[in-house]
Amino acid sequence: MDHCILIVVYGADYHGSNISKSACLMEEFLELAKENTDKDLETCGILGAFLDKGILYVTTLIIPKQESTSNSCLAKNEEEVFAIQHEHSLIPVGWIHTHPSQSCFMSSIDLHTQYSYQVMVPEAFAIVVAPTDASRSYGMFRISEPGGMNVLRECRETGFHTHRETADGAPIYEHCANVYTNSNLRFEVFDLR
Repeated sequence: MDHCILIVVYGADYHGSNISKSACLMEEFLELAKENTDKDLETCGILGAFLDKGILYVTTLIIPKQESTSNSCLAKNEEEVFAIQHEHSLIPVGWIHTHPSQSCFMSSIDLHTQYSYQVMVPEAFAIVVAPTDASRSYGMFRISEPGGMNVLRECRETGFHTHRETADGAPIYEHCANVYTNSNLRFEVFDLR
């Protein structure tokens, strides 16, 4: 199946990097999530990339088995995801999930999930798709560095909770300001549900 998505992160360091992506990713993901969205259940997926000459190309969307509520999604059987990543030499550079009846933002649970990606791959990012948010149907986010990463590193709470402010007063997470659109790359979807 041919899909259109290209997300490119230039360089080994996020700061100053460029990301190029196609809106088709969100459209394809929304179609895959439609049954859950209609039931007010979240859906999540993992973005896999390969590295070529210092550029990370996101070419794969993996939808794991999952348990969902209206405000959470928990991936199950993650060894299946790891097997696909290993077999295709993919780097887990981020994740995507829906907020079926909420606005487009990063909850405290989302921040802890993002932290686990970003601590492993500094370029990692999160995409939130909020089909009922009239002001913004999707956002691409990452935890601010160093402030937000320090807050999350020290946080031991679970579930929904508030986080302390960053030492410099900056937001705990931020929009990816370096996202550009390109729709000329094939990508694969592995729906494991």
